[in-house]
Amino acid sequence: MVNDANKKRVVIKIGSSSLTSLHGEISRRKLEKLVDEVVQLKDDGHEVLLVSSGAVAAGYRKLGCLSRPSSLPEKQAAASIGQGLLMESYSDLFLSHGYMGSQILITRSDFSDENRYNNARNTINVLLERGIIPIVNENDTITIDRLKFGDNDTLSAKVAGLVDADDLIILSDIDGLYDADPRKDANAKLLDRVYEITPEIEEAAGDPGSDVGTGGMKSKIDAFKIAMASGISSYLGKASTNNIVYDAVYRNAVGTYFEPTPDQENLNQKKQWIAFNSGPEGEVTIDHRARETIVDMKKSLLPMNVHHVNGRFKKGAVVRIHDLEGEEIGLGVVNYSSEQLEEMIGLTDPELESYELAAIESKDLVCHLEVSLPVGV
Repeated sequence: MVNDANKKRVVIKIGSSSLTSLHGEISRRKLEKLVDEVVQLKDDGHEVLLVSSGAVAAGYRKLGCLSRPSSLPEKQAAASIGQGLLMESYSDLFLSHGYMGSQILITRSDFSDENRYNNARNTINVLLERGIIPIVNENDTITIDRLKFGDNDTLSAKVAGLVDADDLIILSDIDGLYDADPRKDANAKLLDRVYEITPEIEEAAGDPGSDVGTGGMKSKIDAFKIAMASGISSYLGKASTNNIVYDAVYRNAVGTYFEPTPDQENLNQKKQWIAFNSGPEGEVTIDHRARETIVDMKKSLLPMNVHHVNGRFKKGAVVRIHDLEGEEIGLGVVNYSSEQLEEMIGLTDPELESYELAAIESKDLVCHLEVSLPVGV
């Protein structure tokens, strides 16, 4: 995050349909428009990071496909071609304005491992602090479906949390969030400000608006939930609008702004990683007394309150926490292995005195009530 109160750290997500021509190839005109607006922000002293789609869309025709491929090998082959074309175009355009771009390709496993997650943050921070524009994309060439983020909307929100961004701007082929599907309801109204993602808002989220990209309004709503839980202001607007990026940062753009409320408890970096990026390795079931202790009183989970253990995991693993009815309460980092926790079940208080640590410390525990999105996304 930039120290100067007038300067911001901004993450901008640009979708495939906003970067490619009707023929599915990179649109130089669209890229130039985006780069020009990013340069305006850079000239004002802001730090900017791009999460850019478009690799598969840019490469599939060069692969010889007449339409966007559906098989995973063809998608990955297209991405291997398109990623190079995309970065070449970005680099040339930014260099013409005196700025350097850098490429960062990541997979979900890079975020699920805490050490790699922290390393990614350190690397990106160095780039941003030295005035370079990181251009992030999922490594579609090698990533298999079960290890994917799902879409770049989700990725952009997680990257925004990773770098402590001030703003997340998601650009698409839609004007913003409406209270109904504008393609079906002529009376649908554009929402200017959203302070909470309600069930009504989720219901209004429709299907994908374009056959070029992968993310629809539902994925964008999930991304804004992550950003809001991380204390990051967000914006959704139409990429083709003149000066959309610049105006969005200065709160002058037409679209929808998603603003965390001042009284909202924001997740710190550690809890963001636990909630949105970690890969749970097992489960613990707790009793009713413990549920009240960790949810309402926000205290640590003690070994004596662990009722059942499921799965095999080591100390330091992330586990899901369930109550006796089977409802998932949240996630936490355990201080004991599954074998140690199983040994403690049924022990008396004096016998448990030799175990000095809590089963899960409050600082390493995220309850569902702390975020409006199911943890472990």
